[in-house]
Amino acid sequence: MDHNRTDAGELAEYGYEQELRRTLSAWAVFALGFATISPVVGIYAVVQLGFVFAGPAWIWAVVVAFLGQLLVATVYAELSSQFPITGGVYQWVRRLGGPRLGWLVGWIYLASAVASLTTVAYLGASWLHMLVSESELSPAAHVLLGVVFIAVALGINLLGVNPVKHFLNAGIVAEGVASIAVSVFLLLFARHHGFSILFDTLGSPSASGGSAAAGFVTCLAVAGWAFLGFDATTQVAEETEQPRRSVPRALLRSYVFVAFTVLLTSIAVTFALRRPEDAVSGKTADPVFEAVTQGLGGWSEKPFIVVVLIAFFACAISIQTYIGRAVYAFARDRQLPCSTHLAKVGDRQIPWVSLTVTAVLAGLGLLLGFNGNAAATLISFGSGGFYFVFLTVALVALVARLRGRWNPSEGDLRLGRTGPVINGLAVAWLLFEAVNIAWPRTELAPPSGSWIQVWAVVLVFSALLVLGLAYVVAARPHTRPAADLPTVPQAQEVKAH
Repeated sequence: MDHNRTDAGELAEYGYEQELRRTLSAWAVFALGFATISPVVGIYAVVQLGFVFAGPAWIWAVVVAFLGQLLVATVYAELSSQFPITGGVYQWVRRLGGPRLGWLVGWIYLASAVASLTTVAYLGASWLHMLVSESELSPAAHVLLGVVFIAVALGINLLGVNPVKHFLNAGIVAEGVASIAVSVFLLLFARHHGFSILFDTLGSPSASGGSAAAGFVTCLAVAGWAFLGFDATTQVAEETEQPRRSVPRALLRSYVFVAFTVLLTSIAVTFALRRPEDAVSGKTADPVFEAVTQGLGGWSEKPFIVVVLIAFFACAISIQTYIGRAVYAFARDRQLPCSTHLAKVGDRQIPWVSLTVTAVLAGLGLLLGFNGNAAATLISFGSGGFYFVFLTVALVALVARLRGRWNPSEGDLRLGRTGPVINGLAVAWLLFEAVNIAWPRTELAPPSGSWIQVWAVVLVFSALLVLGLAYVVAARPHTRPAADLPTVPQAQEVKAH
């Protein structure tokens, strides 16, 4: 059977032409998801704060966050199998919750995604500086090196799908060396503590007013940052062979493999630290780097930095890849200003205008790096915005199920009778975690930050929601005729799987 022809024909049933080149295998989609979630980027985003708020016991917050997000990833996998089209959350919510809500969710998603690209470039810039210099990194240099990250990610994406695949494969190798191989070495040859340390807080609750429970809940908010990006796989559905089968499998496999790697690295680093109490007090600012260089020796500093840099670049490339597709899907339905230009597909069959515009926007976000507190606000919103999108998608899917408006009848992945249960648990988890991340905490704000940093997630999200609502009222994008999409399968038409 000619799967490409079958996939193109199915896409035509959704009202779209096959404009993007369908050349991605299941492995390539897995690589995209793996690089976007990125165990290296994820662990560096949470480990230092985890130690501060929960000590070595922070690992259990990572376990809880992994299980909660696994529920979400399962719901997303089923949705991606039912609707194998580029656009992800925007497409799903538009079908299950209506075009107006679909537009608003897509808008918040795009803003969060651009913020995440800025965040990865900003964090990666520090490693790029460590490779070439031992001097203190100035704000101007930090911004400039961040621009280098975004420029490289854009340049590789503009070369086409095949170069992206090669760089993401390199990223997986780098992640494997930096995370799995090093972690196994630390566990076997550089362990200074036993399993019992994972139940010790080492006095960390003092950072949360003396409450171990408050410290753990704060740590749980931070741990949620490590499990973002698995939805990147859904944005390349129209470039994937047999997407109903390949996309959901790649989504779940990349998520589980990254989660395993994050947990392995977390345990290895905790066991290998000679003085974990220094990580709790903040004296050791980078527990991972400290554990690795102590365990392997001083010679390992530069090689380890190179490997981590490759992982950061792969993450930036993959984020740029899926953001460009998300904007393209939005523009194709004439939902954005200048949609005609944003939906252009070049000779290499990639949405080059969308890729370029999102890179410019992420680059402009780096200007906040001149003010460290403003950069921290952006980073906080990047995670908080995604969790509100997760919550909306899961809630819309659950309501559609319970009202009998949607019961998956197609796709390789169908949850059957367990669907509403898993979906309901995902909503409960996301309701808790979205509030937990957005909760105004002075301990998560920069030491010299103002109340704006404390309320960063709420303020930025509210501002974007107001802007989005204003655009919906003024321009009414949701009323523009998009593709003529098929009716959502009704519950009574589907037999339990």
